[in-house]
Amino acid sequence: MKTSLIAGILSSAMLTSAGAALASELSTDIGGDAAKGKEKAGQICQACHGLDGNGTPGQPVWPKLAGQHPRYIYKQLQNFKNDERWDEQMSPMAMPLSDEEMRNLAAYYSGLEQSGGTAEEDLIAKGERLYRAGNAETGVPACSGCHGPAGLGSDLAKFPRIAGQFSEYTAQALGYFRDAERANDPNGMMRDVAANLKDDEIEALAAYIEGLGL
Repeated sequence: MKTSLIAGILSSAMLTSAGAALASELSTDIGGDAAKGKEKAGQICQACHGLDGNGTPGQPVWPKLAGQHPRYIYKQLQNFKNDERWDEQMSPMAMPLSDEEMRNLAAYYSGLEQSGGTAEEDLIAKGERLYRAGNAETGVPACSGCHGPAGLGSDLAKFPRIAGQFSEYTAQALGYFRDAERANDPNGMMRDVAANLKDDEIEALAAYIEGLGL
């Protein structure tokens, strides 16, 4: 009886511990102090991304960060710091950042409200078809499968919010993935998606995705 009771207690404790570990792993909170993140953003980030995270007028190839998932922001900063993703502007900015500073910046920008975007009317229909159904003839999968029907992505899976993003930035990113100039996508997922996209398809997708933020 005592053996069974002890075994039951141990089993319960193990399950509780496993459950706590799983809950921790599934948590979308990566920590970070948003107030400190705002201070740091004002020092090094606002020139390109704006203090409100909605970019800089006239520079749409620099992405909006407002409302982006914290895990995704944190991952990208890590990738820039560790030379797993390279950009002539971002890499030098990220390399000196501490882990705490990256978490603080992720907490700050993820808590801001995105300004939304606009869509070029003549590209909407084509972009929507590609976004929601892909192109079966060329093997391009639907974007909505990972980024969701509204383009909001998933913080847990580190799939970014893309709705409302500048079309110029999205087109540039898709081109980089297609040409394997960017390779920090897990298991080459985005490179595979973009490999068969044509220039006109990238243009239409990027325009439609910006309009999702309306």
